[in-house]
Amino acid sequence: MTETDICIIGAGPVGLFAVFEAGLLRLRCHVIDVMPQTGGQLTEIYPKKPIYDIPGYPMVLAQDLIDNLLKQIEPFHPTYTLGERVESLQKMEDGTFQLETSDKNIIKAKAVVIAAGLGCFEPRKPAVDDLEVYEGKGVHYMVRNPDDFIGKNVVIAGGGDSALDWAIHLSGLGSNITLVHRGNTFRGAADSAEKVVKLNEEGKLKLILNSHVSALGGNGVLENLTVVSTTGEKHEIKTDHFIPLFGLSPKLGPIEHWNLNLDNNAITVNVHDYSTDIPGIFAIGDINTYPGKLKLILSGFHEAALMAHGAYKYMYPDKRVNLKYTTVNGIEAF
Repeated sequence: MTETDICIIGAGPVGLFAVFEAGLLRLRCHVIDVMPQTGGQLTEIYPKKPIYDIPGYPMVLAQDLIDNLLKQIEPFHPTYTLGERVESLQKMEDGTFQLETSDKNIIKAKAVVIAAGLGCFEPRKPAVDDLEVYEGKGVHYMVRNPDDFIGKNVVIAGGGDSALDWAIHLSGLGSNITLVHRGNTFRGAADSAEKVVKLNEEGKLKLILNSHVSALGGNGVLENLTVVSTTGEKHEIKTDHFIPLFGLSPKLGPIEHWNLNLDNNAITVNVHDYSTDIPGIFAIGDINTYPGKLKLILSGFHEAALMAHGAYKYMYPDKRVNLKYTTVNGIEAF
């Protein structure tokens, strides 16, 4: 059993920054995430993606932002349970909470912060024959380690930012990239689309438009796939890897059954301190909703700061919260 002041569900950027804000108030945090590593979507989906709207950073790569957040919270020594999902959450008679994970680990906390982004994610899978047969044997729904694809024949399907970004990045690693898209215009950033078209013209990747992947083949592992055009023309492509990037479908998972007020799969909160309708439970980041909500990392950081003060008041209603400016007091490590 783990005991802590605040249990944070979600190890993405907002959850990690919540550790920092809580630490300034001398509150200890334990962080739980279903992913096997910290970082949330930034690490799992697009670690190499540039982010332009973080104050003080004209541009920062997603993984670099996570690495900096982890370094920032080191003085407060948070503890982690990774690769496990919170299955149940109970409020005890004394006002504390007990959480149980999918691996039956128990966490006792004085307050709970839900920073689970959009919840649990499942990849949107295309209608391709034998797709599930080759999952883990050449079919991937995200790129975890780009080096795994160096020098390989890779077919990417999709027309959004992820498909464009990975086609560009992997082609620069010497991979033999083919990008297949159902339409002839892209949903992703215009600049990225222009880069893909230029790389195609330069012979650095192959772009197939108005087409989709219809079938996969191979002896135990993926070896080839069939592409069909809108006119019905078929041709086979030799490939080692197929990466369909059609986005992720968010699922609330067990959160849906915790008796919290929900609005269109988001948790409604009080903007005074981002508390939910259950005293002692707070929700920050993309998982919450309120009038004027902006789903930005920047907004989540602001919510984390106010939440920490609200959680302190919940735990210690008779104590006064002293706002300490780090420029004056520095960081007091635990």
